[in-house]
Amino acid sequence: MELAFYWSLMFSQFTDIKRKDFLIMFVHHLVTIGLISFSYINNMVRVGTLVMCLHDVSDFLLEAAKLANYAKYQRLCDTLFVIFSAVFMVTRLGIYPFWILNTTLFESWEIIGPYTSWWLLNGLLVILQVLHVIWSYLIARIALKALIRGKMLHLKIPNKKAQVNKHSQMVSKDDRSDVESSSEEDDVTTCTKSPSDSSSSNGANRANGHMGSSYWAEE
Repeated sequence: MELAFYWSLMFSQFTDIKRKDFLIMFVHHLVTIGLISFSYINNMVRVGTLVMCLHDVSDFLLEAAKLANYAKYQRLCDTLFVIFSAVFMVTRLGIYPFWILNTTLFESWEIIGPYTSWWLLNGLLVILQVLHVIWSYLIARIALKALIRGKMLHLKIPNKKAQVNKHSQMVSKDDRSDVESSSEEDDVTTCTKSPSDSSSSNGANRANGHMGSSYWAEE
């Protein structure tokens, strides 16, 4: 299954969108296909199985980070990518060279000695380790940027909250001033209207009274 999977990846690279790491991935697929084939031919199935398991441990975390990125969950994407970076460094810069390469290069030399396919198998394992170093450098840069972006986002959130609180205080102050100004206007209008209203009503009564008294006096 793994062999068929990597054959399909190698051929699909030419029909897929070309990326910056096209050459590196192409070399990686060729090396992986060679390792799977020669580990079976050289009766090093255990080594080939360990190499595949070691690589699959971190791959699903990268795919999960991609899914989070596509779903626009940026913080989850950054978190998963940082975890992936840590697992990648431990497995491919720690376990792979110090356990697997040490066994295939030095211990197998002492047990069975070198032969033609042995040189080819270990040459492919060394090439894979060189690719691990290159990828580790690129992944470390991306992970560092993700951590910095997370810290910047963490710093921006309190600032946004402070701006929102300040804005809400300004809005409430403006609303309060509007209410106060409207109440003052109401007081002014009531104050200005009440004398005229009272004077008009009282004036009407007084005019009626005066008109009545004068009218009856003239008569």
